[in-house]
Amino acid sequence: MVLNVIVIVGAGEAGGRAAVALRAAGFAGRIVLVGEEAHAPYERPPLSKAAITDPATPAPVIIGDGGRLTELGVEQMAAAALAIDRSARRVELADGRRLGYDALVLATGARARALTLPGAELALTLRSFEDALRLREAIHAASRVLVVGGGFIGLELAASARTLRREVTVLEADTRLLRRSTPEPLAAALEARHAAEGVEIVKGVRLERIEATAGGVVLHTDAGAYEADAVVAGIGAAPRVELAQAAGLQVDNGIVVDGALRTGDPAIYAIGDCANFPHPLFGGRRLRLEAWRNAFDQGAHVAKALLGETEPFAALPWFWSDQYDIMLQMVGLAEAGVSVTRRDLGGGAQMLFHLDAQGRLVAAGALGAIEKTAREIKLAERLIVRGAAPTPAALADPMTNLKKLL
Repeated sequence: MVLNVIVIVGAGEAGGRAAVALRAAGFAGRIVLVGEEAHAPYERPPLSKAAITDPATPAPVIIGDGGRLTELGVEQMAAAALAIDRSARRVELADGRRLGYDALVLATGARARALTLPGAELALTLRSFEDALRLREAIHAASRVLVVGGGFIGLELAASARTLRREVTVLEADTRLLRRSTPEPLAAALEARHAAEGVEIVKGVRLERIEATAGGVVLHTDAGAYEADAVVAGIGAAPRVELAQAAGLQVDNGIVVDGALRTGDPAIYAIGDCANFPHPLFGGRRLRLEAWRNAFDQGAHVAKALLGETEPFAALPWFWSDQYDIMLQMVGLAEAGVSVTRRDLGGGAQMLFHLDAQGRLVAAGALGAIEKTAREIKLAERLIVRGAAPTPAALADPMTNLKKLL
């Protein structure tokens, strides 16, 4: 298939990286990047941290720099995509424009999940830069902040609010924090750090309703009522699949793609938070990842796939979360493991190694100061990619250099 026009719907990390990577790979045709926001593609990780805590008024952290896409000849359109006409290979935009394409990349991302209870509209959520500005204003004006949800976004916002010396309470429906993403020992250690910083954490709580009061809000639960000046909901994200679904593409916890990140329509690809893809290192297990690294890697990979490369996408899942002065990092797929080995890195830092039934390392997690963990997690990533099967004793021994296990 000859490609003259590639349209990318979604101007976030994945879409922006795909556009840059296409030019880097030598594509000289027309690239159109369609996004609903007026900003150039920007980094989302700072939204829950620096955008809240920095004294100066924040600005979006643009991918590369503000003029990079223009210099590369990428056309940027600020409009919502309404429909895909697959037979005509055309995308219809909300402003009436119609974009023909030879190949289409869907990088529509995800949206923040909203609470479903009376008064839910009183809770703020975080997904966009504008959301971050609203949260910043609310938290700076508050003395007491309620955070609903003990996942990454909730805990990062709790840390940011506490850094600003606000009183913070975290309400989590589950009996522990970070169940979907983080092994229990690391989650427990992070919870202990929040408690040491003065955050009140209430687990196993069921929310009933939120009411506005003269002085702020009150959130009613089965464990009692909690008063605050601001409520933040960080209860996860849902993939934005409506455009793909309306076009008749397969959707199942995201837009279903093959190893080349291609949908059932050979002219349409999907990448980033919205894509459900098979991972070759884990027996073709299907994953949908909401992580900066995945969006970055898939943006680069889809460019190569569009230009004819056939290698399946095989970058390891990897994510991190900065809270206070420590970093939580996870690489690989912990749920593929059957046993766990711990290593003490000193200074309060630790690592967990997950081995599968054959003794192969399939995941590693680290918590602590970055100077203690960064090198170790990178070495663990190399071990996983190589299919290494180090002994639990070697992994547990802090005197054994992980590099030697390669």
